[in-house]
Amino acid sequence: MTANWEKTGTNDGVLTFEISEEIIKKEMDKVFNKVKKNVTVPGFRKGKVPRHVFNNIYGEESLFEDALNGALPEAYSKAVEEAGLDPVSQPKIDIKSMEKGQPWVITAEVTVKPEVILGEYKNLTVEKQDRVVTDEDVENNLKEKQARQAELVLKEEGAELGDTVVIDYEGFVDGEAFEGGKDQNHSLELGSKQFIPGFEEQLVGVKAGEEKDVVVTFPEEYHAENLKGKEATFKVVVHEVKTKQLPALDDEFAKDVDEEVESLDELKAKIRKELEDSKNAAADEAVQDLALRQAVDNAEIVELPHVMVHDEVHRQMDLFLNDMQRQGISPELYYQITGTTEHDLHVQMEADADVRTKTSLVLEQIIKDENIVVSEEEIAAEIEELAKQYNMDADRVRGLVSAEMLTNDIQMKKAMSIITDSAVEA
Repeated sequence: MTANWEKTGTNDGVLTFEISEEIIKKEMDKVFNKVKKNVTVPGFRKGKVPRHVFNNIYGEESLFEDALNGALPEAYSKAVEEAGLDPVSQPKIDIKSMEKGQPWVITAEVTVKPEVILGEYKNLTVEKQDRVVTDEDVENNLKEKQARQAELVLKEEGAELGDTVVIDYEGFVDGEAFEGGKDQNHSLELGSKQFIPGFEEQLVGVKAGEEKDVVVTFPEEYHAENLKGKEATFKVVVHEVKTKQLPALDDEFAKDVDEEVESLDELKAKIRKELEDSKNAAADEAVQDLALRQAVDNAEIVELPHVMVHDEVHRQMDLFLNDMQRQGISPELYYQITGTTEHDLHVQMEADADVRTKTSLVLEQIIKDENIVVSEEEIAAEIEELAKQYNMDADRVRGLVSAEMLTNDIQMKKAMSIITDSAVEA
């Protein structure tokens, strides 16, 4: 009996296959040789009981389950290959027949990848991207560099937005001081929005040596439960008022901020080049995203299996939470800080997972239709690139990443390039 695939839905079906007597015998022998080591039967040394004696006492059927567990993975894989299936779910196994002296008949309920019918994916027209860098862009960047080089100098006049005040403060709610509401010699830039809304604005006009009561209301979404929506009075003592003193925009300034230039004109030219490179990179990425999305929208995916989206959601959640943990933030702490739950994160990831899954399916179909192959040289080059990127030895990369994974990654990149490299801005 060969493997037989019977569809029960668009992407669901039952795969029926056999495990041959020859394979069953091999697995039964393996199981018996393992089990007999711990079997004690009167008249025989431990581990030396003959097979026929074991069968008479315990029954040959006592070995069936372990033999099936040993034979099933390879038998299922071969049946999947023979039937030409591409499963996306774990099989639900059912034993239809397990008789002595006969092949065992197994069924597996499984979901397979959906049919993908490609639409247009070459020479797609996408929205023209802004790649122009203006004189104003250069001047704004220059002013940002100038602001970063500013020095804070004391001023006698009243504080303005953008000035920094050095203050002591203590907060009270209903006349009682609260935890975390007190500090000394705190430097606060007015307008930076470091403090809750309304606090910084009330310090505009204060001078060194002054005291002021600042009355604010904590936001309803404030992280501390005991302060949400509460009115608070902060008693503030102003020690210093400082203002930013900007350096002159001249050749000396240019050399201070960038040792590779000798003049302000050279600095401006370098800024323009960097902005152009940045804008072009952003525009290229936007074109790629638009073209890829269009190619996916043009394709017809016959009933996307929910299990594929579900698996992608959990894959993305694992990646995200693992990244958080590398930064010292546990899942529990993340949910506490953000006021969310695991379910909220699942919902947040779901829409993106749907798009990601469809995109992967479209790229896989392009790989098939375009017969995209990967050479040994390309795999070697990819390994070298990864080694360089992660500052690792190439041999270590080979040990961590399989050739199959690298091949798939390169194929995906090639398929994506077919879409994006031919896209036209208009």
